[in-house]
Amino acid sequence: MENEVAYLKSPIGWMEIHGNEEGITAVKYLNDAPTAIAHVSLYLQDCIAQFEAYFDGKLRVFDLPLKLKGTDFQLKVWNELQKIPYGVTISYIDLARKHGNAGAVRAVGHANGQNPVNIIVPCHRVIGANGKLTGYGGGLWRKEWLLKHEKSLSLPGLFDQQCHQ
Repeated sequence: MENEVAYLKSPIGWMEIHGNEEGITAVKYLNDAPTAIAHVSLYLQDCIAQFEAYFDGKLRVFDLPLKLKGTDFQLKVWNELQKIPYGVTISYIDLARKHGNAGAVRAVGHANGQNPVNIIVPCHRVIGANGKLTGYGGGLWRKEWLLKHEKSLSLPGLFDQQCHQ
């Protein structure tokens, strides 16, 4: 099944969204504005609307069908990422523990970095054990913006807000 593409101008730059009738398959950041913007297909209209609501501060949880392709390990990590609540951060080690293997921190970090649907699957909510922002395919400035947008960085006691369940 062929993917359709839509573009969204967001506060963190242009985004390219891929999907089809089965679900959203990719969200990518663009460094430049797209050269042509086509009609947004029915499959992607809800995604665009949910992103707009997220950036307007009116949406905290995305409710979209996803069609993710990855290894079983990646899919398990991406599933754990979706459990991190809005405005909460966890460390890579905590994510590895939730995955069931505290020794798999690097593998979990790599899977986190391979997440094809940024923001919807909130890989930006994972930070270093020392509280530092580390690794984000869209650039650390976007990760910082997203966390501030979700109030994670602006709240006193950031690490009291972490998800250690």
